[in-house]
Amino acid sequence: MLLMNPVEDQTSHFATYPSLRNRIVLITGGGSGIGASAVEHFARQGSRVAFFDRALEPSAALVEQLTPLSLHAPVFFPCDLTDISALQQAIADVTAQLGAPQVLINNAGSDDRHLFEEVTLAYWDERMAVNLRHQFFAAQAVAPAMKAAGAGSILNISSISWMIPGENVPVYNTAKAGVVGMTRSLARELGKAGVRVNCVLPGAILTDRQRRLWNTPEYEAEIFASQCLKRNLLPEEVSRLLLFLAADDSSAITNQSYIIDGGWM
Repeated sequence: MLLMNPVEDQTSHFATYPSLRNRIVLITGGGSGIGASAVEHFARQGSRVAFFDRALEPSAALVEQLTPLSLHAPVFFPCDLTDISALQQAIADVTAQLGAPQVLINNAGSDDRHLFEEVTLAYWDERMAVNLRHQFFAAQAVAPAMKAAGAGSILNISSISWMIPGENVPVYNTAKAGVVGMTRSLARELGKAGVRVNCVLPGAILTDRQRRLWNTPEYEAEIFASQCLKRNLLPEEVSRLLLFLAADDSSAITNQSYIIDGGWM
C-alpha cells in the first residue's frame, strides 16, 4: 500500500536529495511498515533500491506499485534474516545485480509481546536473531565495499521502547538497546574509512501492523498523553529522516541516535 499520492513525486513540498539519485540502497524488512515506506521514498528519489523480506506477496505488490513511479524499479530479494548464511548470500546477490550497497538500512524487526517470566532460552535466541543479530552481520557484509569506496551510510533502526521502558517486551527492549550500542561501536570502527553509522529510534509509529494488533482507542489515548504532539506519527515521517541521514547533506553526521517520537522522550 503506497503511502504517498502518486501525483506528488518530485513536486512534493518535501526535500529532494540529488546525492541519492542512482545511489544503491539496501533496506531490510522492506515489505511492510516503515521498511515499505523507506523503499518507496528512496525509489522516488531515484535511488537503486533493493530490499529483503520473507513476506512474498506484499513485497511483490510493492514492487509492482512502485515500478511505474520510479526511475529505477525496486528489486525484491526474498530472505529470512535469521539465517545469516542466507543474508550474506542475498547481499552478494544484490551486489552482483545492482552493485555494492552504498546505503544500508537495518530496519527489520518484530515487537511481539511477551512476559518476562515466560521467556525461554529458545525464545530469547529467536528474538535476538530477529531484532539484533542480522543488523550486525548485514553491516559486516556491506562494510568492505563501503570502506574501499571511502564512503557509505549505515542506518540502524532501534526504538524508544527500551528508553521508556515499554512493558511486556523485555527481550525486544534488550535487543533495541543493543542496536544503539552496536551503532556507536561500528561508527568508531568504520569512521576512519569515511563510513557513517547512525541510529534512528522511532516512537509509536502507526503502521498497518500497529493498527491491526494494538491500536485501540485506549492505547492511542495513552500515546497522546505521553507525546508532545497529540497526533499519530506515520511511517513516511521516519522515512524522511532516513533520506536525510543517507544523503550527502548529512556528511558530517555519524555515531548519533535520532529519536522520532513526537516528543514522548
